[in-house]
Amino acid sequence: MIDPFGRHITYLRVSVTDRCDFRCVYCMAEDMTFLPKAEVLTLEELDRLCTAFVSLGVRKLRITGGEPLVRKNVMQLFENLGRHLRTGVLDELTLTTNGSQLARYAKDLARVGVRRINVSLDTLDLDKFREITRWGDLTKVLGGIEAARDAGLAIKINVVALKGVNEDELDDMVRWCGERGCDMTLIETMPLGDITGDRTDQYLPLSIARARLERHWTLQDSDHRTGGPARYVRVAETGRHLGFITPLTHNFCESCNRVRLTCTGTLYMCLGQEDAADLRAPLREDPTDASVLEAIHEAISRKPKGHDFIIDRRSKRPALARHMSVTGG
Repeated sequence: MIDPFGRHITYLRVSVTDRCDFRCVYCMAEDMTFLPKAEVLTLEELDRLCTAFVSLGVRKLRITGGEPLVRKNVMQLFENLGRHLRTGVLDELTLTTNGSQLARYAKDLARVGVRRINVSLDTLDLDKFREITRWGDLTKVLGGIEAARDAGLAIKINVVALKGVNEDELDDMVRWCGERGCDMTLIETMPLGDITGDRTDQYLPLSIARARLERHWTLQDSDHRTGGPARYVRVAETGRHLGFITPLTHNFCESCNRVRLTCTGTLYMCLGQEDAADLRAPLREDPTDASVLEAIHEAISRKPKGHDFIIDRRSKRPALARHMSVTGG
């Protein structure tokens, strides 16, 4: 699959549910209305769509949510998709998780071929963690991370940089990750979905965060890549990689190799644009997958050059009404 700008699409992020057991303040409103279960693709349908993308050249699948591990029987999907790793047509099967269910699933994930995971963790302070996630239990998440390490999974910690919330902890997070052999990625808050509160108060440019980190850490240029949008440096003192995802201060669109599939079968060619393609209808209408493959090709032909994220300080409205949990983290 090649888009209009010559970019090869080799990476599919798949949301298996819009539901989550947390209500992170930058991601969701506390009182969320989730999709009716009838609108959500079955695990078998998700497998069919992922397999269609793999047949078209996707080499990396990332399972996301919401929180993917709260989806009932989700390990069935991981086990089915693992066959593509064994045949060699897929390079990587991975997931992004909040860590709440890792103690339960880490060994099974490793067994089916998952080798590394991303865990979203914005603070190491118990009270602040509850404040950010509203419903989360930090002790449970830290236990899940240890279970994942014990299972042999490589772990990258994703940290959303929040002004006035965790900006004073970033040094501690770099140190903590280094001590546990984890890489880390800092992410600017993204203006997606109506939330309680004001995103303009949360926004911390990573150029500022990086300058502060450089007071205490030696950040060396690195060509390390994981297939996603992060730009990495190596932290000399810990030997670990530190990534920066900057959709606002410096977009990463020129090298975009990704598309996103929601749990309802909607394909978004760009996280920051509303244009999308319905894959659920052709999936359910044509058991041969021919219509699905045609719909995917047509959608890729419309992939835009880039997104238009801004923090709107005048209206204080999100750039898009769609919540991140709907699109897939």
